[in-house]
Amino acid sequence: MAGETDLAWLIAELEPRLDGRELVFCTIVGAAYGDRRELEPVAAMQEAEGLTLVLERARAEAAGLDYEGAFRMITLQVHSSLEAVGLTAAVADRLADLEIGANVIAGYHHDHVLVPADRAGEALRALEALAAEVRR
Repeated sequence: MAGETDLAWLIAELEPRLDGRELVFCTIVGAAYGDRRELEPVAAMQEAEGLTLVLERARAEAAGLDYEGAFRMITLQVHSSLEAVGLTAAVADRLADLEIGANVIAGYHHDHVLVPADRAGEALRALEALAAEVRR
């Protein structure tokens, strides 16, 4: 089933959900996609500088991996099309208004927003308010 592209509908139906895990971004120089799969990363991205993994903080620490900052993931339950225009910008703009950093990872069905762990509750409330404003 194809995702939705209508921006107003997407925002109204965001239904953001906060994941309970504390996540970190780690980079492993010289690693390739698929390496360190035993760490069960939430996401992986191959970059010129190495393999970036997003994984649970406890797993990173147990593996001796360095990281900066801890994050929580908010999943937007709405099924957006990969060609939808403006959803990432609307979410990032709302969080930017509160000076909350947003790292967005798109999956096939949903967008996932990683925000600083200590501001996750505030970010969740801001996205819930954004959806409520559009529904009015």
